[in-house]
This record gives sequence, structure tokens and C-alpha cells, in this order.
Amino acid sequence: MHYLDLADFTNEEVLNMIELSRMLKRADKLGACPHLLEDRSLGMIFMESSTRTRISFEVAMTKLGGHALYLKPGEIHIGKSETVKDTALVLSRLVDAIEIRTTEDEDIAELAKHATVPVINGMGSYIHPTQALCDLMTMLENMPEGKDLSDVTLAFIGDATEYENCGTALSHILPRLGGNFIYASPEGYIADEEFYAPARKACELGGGTFTIVNDPEEAVKNADFIYSSVMWYEGYDADMEGRMKVFLPKYQLNEELAAKAPAHAKYMHYLPAQRGYEMTDGIMDSEMSLLWDQAENRLYSIMAILVKLLKGTKHEASDALKAEQKAKIEAWMVENL
Repeated sequence: MHYLDLADFTNEEVLNMIELSRMLKRADKLGACPHLLEDRSLGMIFMESSTRTRISFEVAMTKLGGHALYLKPGEIHIGKSETVKDTALVLSRLVDAIEIRTTEDEDIAELAKHATVPVINGMGSYIHPTQALCDLMTMLENMPEGKDLSDVTLAFIGDATEYENCGTALSHILPRLGGNFIYASPEGYIADEEFYAPARKACELGGGTFTIVNDPEEAVKNADFIYSSVMWYEGYDADMEGRMKVFLPKYQLNEELAAKAPAHAKYMHYLPAQRGYEMTDGIMDSEMSLLWDQAENRLYSIMAILVKLLKGTKHEASDALKAEQKAKIEAWMVENL
């Protein structure tokens, strides 16, 4: 079993992972996080920089009793002197799971095709499935009274094209859970209709809605959560000036736009955020901001993903069997070393 897209899992599985995330969070806050993945190892391939994803995976494995290895570009051979297939075959013999973060979606698919251990999509250019689970967890923790994911409304302000992998991932799952997803995006930053087919399919399956509008005020008027995203992307700095002319100030999540939303609406961002661009300081640091809750919940949702994928995949020996094997090895060492 791999974790490549949250939409690959049933609604029941998604909700169960969220509940497990919350249970692990409660246990950790009590200093009682169980070592559910003792002796498990995770190989983490990061082809680009990362703060929340890398730290969350590494800390998650440690808290669960396992171990994570940071596999840095230039220090492993993937894509250079070794194919992705060969890397998958080698790592499958050495670690219990593989996480990969890259802009090359085909490498994620190739790794999963050939690996014999679980592969986790830590973020690709198309979707960010670990962030999506974290976001759903954070929303459930902060629901307006009387609401659930089955009737919540999320307004996503910004780019609605293939460059917005977090919005894409959420649009594929929230409507399937019955929720309402609204994009507010300027002309020129909306993809061809074919791109939104998975979101439309999610609506058919779960009864939720998926809508694209140009007016942010229209998008937020009934929103329970308002989600903002980066206005330009790392490595695309040449686009910054042109994008700013389009997005600012209309598509900035600021106090004026927030005032058009219901009083209970809370603010979200996957981070890193460019302060003063997609969000004002006042919004980011307000009591209605969930940004730091989201960052923290990356840890617990990733813990749940790891447990789901790895629990039971390795023989868990009894204490008696461990003692027997230890005695055999120690006896051999006395005679031969």
C-alpha cells in the first residue's frame, strides 16, 4: 500500500486516519506516545528544500520508535548514476518505507511502481496529499458549532491552476466528504475544465460542491475557512512582478476581505507564507489564524499515515523469541569473536 493521493483512500479510511492523528496528538501531549513503529526505518528523499514536511517525517518516526534517514540530492545516486527503478529496488531492501518530495511527478510514480515497500508522496508538482490530510484534521479540530466536514465551506483564494498542488489535493477530497470547495481566482489563473474532472467526480461521489469564481468577496461570504496560498513560486521569481499586478490587492487575504466573511471564519495557509503579500501580518497573527495549528498537525497526520502504512508490515517478535535469538547470537560471539 502506498500513500500517493489522499483520494486513493475511501472516506472511511480518510476519517479513520484523521481520528488516529488526533489520538496520537492527545497521547503525545500527555507524554505517552506509543512506540507503534519500533525498529522501523524510513528513507526520506528530498529533491528540494523543506521545513514542515522533512521535520514532521523525521520527528514522527522518532516519536513512534522508529528511525528516519534524510537522503539528500548529491548524496544519493537517484536520477544520475542510478535510475529511479534501481533506487526503488535498493531502498526496498534497506528501509521499511520511502518518502519522496520532488517536482517530477513521474519519479514518484516510478518509485511506487518498483518499490516493494510503501512509498509516500511528500509533495509533487500536482498534489500535496500529506498537507491535505493535515488540513482536514485542522478543520475538524476547529469546526463551527453544529458543522462537520459534510457541510463545511472552504474558500481558497489564489491560483486555481496546476501550480496550486495543495488546493488541488483538497478539491479532490473535500467534496467527496460532502463539503463545499470554492476557488476565487483571477482570469488567466484558471485551468482548462478537464483539469477539474477529479473535483467534479468528488462532488458526484459525495454530494459536495466545487465552484470557481473571480470575486473573492463572493467566495468568502459563507465561508467557514478561508485558505490563502503563495502568489508566486520558488524558482519562478521572474513571474513575480506580473503576478503581483494581478493578485494584489484584490486576492490578498486582508482585514477588508475577512470582514466580508462570517464572524466565525478562520484563516489557513500551508506555509511558507510571504507576509504582506497573500496575507497581511494582522491576518496571519490573528486569533482566527490556524496557520500554526496546521504546521503542528503536519506531525500528527504524518504519524497516522506512517502507522497505517507500516503497522503489521514487519514480523513483530515476542519477548521470548527476542530473548532466544539474543542468546544464540551472544553464544556464537563468545565462541567466534
